[in-house]
Amino acid sequence: MYIVPIILVMFVCPALSVGIEAAASHHAVSIFALTTKWFVFWAVGIRLFTAGVRQVLQPAFTVREIFELQSAESYPFVREVGSGNLSMGTLGICSLYHPGWIVSAALVGGLYYGPARLLHALRRGKNAIEQTATISDAFAFLVLLVVVVRGWA
Repeated sequence: MYIVPIILVMFVCPALSVGIEAAASHHAVSIFALTTKWFVFWAVGIRLFTAGVRQVLQPAFTVREIFELQSAESYPFVREVGSGNLSMGTLGICSLYHPGWIVSAALVGGLYYGPARLLHALRRGKNAIEQTATISDAFAFLVLLVVVVRGWA
């Protein structure tokens, strides 16, 4: 079931949000700008914020289900990672209300997703949940990289 929320926040919700805003807009709207806005909101904001909540409140999920470890000794570290995810997610959510923050949120999110994807990729014997994270992190990194490069151009 881990794949369903990932598909929702990485593809379905951004696409629906772009479609709804484009249809409701009474003036010409750049599809790239809308895609950027909504992808950052959903993939950085909602995905990382909800991951942070889960890591802070239920560190066992990350430890046991994603990394297949059994020791509770790592829970404090997972909670700290969760607080970082809450911070990045908050920036992504706020970018919806402060459009000037979109590129910053994309940069921060990309700096998370890129190395996270690499670290997942280097681990041998990934389960389906970690494989999903590896693929979705790579996709998020590439999209956010385009946002940052285009935003700075």
